[in-house]
Amino acid sequence: MIEKSSNSLQNNNQLIPLPPSTMSSSISINSSSDMRSNNSKSRRQNNNTSSSTKDLWERHFYQGYKADVCINTNNGGIVYAHSNILAMASPVLRGILKQANRCGRWRTISIIGVPHYVVLIFIRYLYTYSYEKEDMEEFVLHLLVLSHVYMVPHLKFECGQNLELGLLNIDNLVDVFQLALLCDAPRLSLICHRKILKNFKVVSESEGWKTMKLSHPLLEKEILESMIDEENIKKERIRKMKERKIYLQLYEAMEALVHICKDGCQTIGPYDKDLQANQPCKYSACNGLELLVRHFAGCKLRVPGGCVHCKRMWQLFELHSRLCVNSEECRVPLCRNFKQRISAQSKKDEIRWKILVEKILRTKGIGIASCFMQQ
Repeated sequence: MIEKSSNSLQNNNQLIPLPPSTMSSSISINSSSDMRSNNSKSRRQNNNTSSSTKDLWERHFYQGYKADVCINTNNGGIVYAHSNILAMASPVLRGILKQANRCGRWRTISIIGVPHYVVLIFIRYLYTYSYEKEDMEEFVLHLLVLSHVYMVPHLKFECGQNLELGLLNIDNLVDVFQLALLCDAPRLSLICHRKILKNFKVVSESEGWKTMKLSHPLLEKEILESMIDEENIKKERIRKMKERKIYLQLYEAMEALVHICKDGCQTIGPYDKDLQANQPCKYSACNGLELLVRHFAGCKLRVPGGCVHCKRMWQLFELHSRLCVNSEECRVPLCRNFKQRISAQSKKDEIRWKILVEKILRTKGIGIASCFMQQ
């Protein structure tokens, strides 16, 4: 009886084996679905945890359970807080609490100079590291000052970022600039300074600018001086861009001159080359240089100083000679003659040409090219 019952029990509990392929697929499907479900659960748990933690600290602040600090504000307002939280969030408040007068378990400190509600927002931020968007928009300048005075860098960063991303406008630009200087916010002060220079005509008519002229005339003078410096820098930048354009044009003219005299271009070139008028040219300066060469060949006043166009052609020939690598084999007219005349020129002319060559090569960003080099 006992043996039969045990056998029947084993038969009833026996498992039916699955095929290997079915087992592996079922395991992989179950594991991937488990991972996705676990990830989604963890994300929901993290969100719920952060939200619930914030709510917990917010209730801890507003309910004031076992609070031991009494903060006096403007107009007789009072905010209750916990000394350990204030001390951990702000080193300045930690020092103030050490020196505060005790009355039983209570310590009394004062935060004045800003509205009572701003102090409430500030202390709440020390608990929750969060704020309401409407409060930040209305009291961003007050919160910037408090974050600097009590050394709360997270709040200071938030205030600066909100100002940069939309709260900064023409009306409060000058006020924010002055506060940024006082509160040691270099990035914010730089942004304000650039906006003032960019919109100076409108900013100079604002109430903030008029108030600053009366209260901080030295700051107004510094802004005006920086504006003059900015204009000079802008003019210098434009001048350098024009110079660079001229040097690039001269370099392209030198390339086109070698191209015309060596290979020929469309309707002008060496006598031993077969020219094709319809062949496109890759040098943009060829068209203008071709007209100049034709004028130079047929002009009756072809002496230096006799014709403006011919004078320009003489200068191009001389510039080429100072850039040419090998004047012995060069196909450009008068290249060797100008090379020989270099030693007979005055020192002043020699320095002027040398500076021009250096600037052309520096602008192009080369030291030695296939046709050109520094002398």
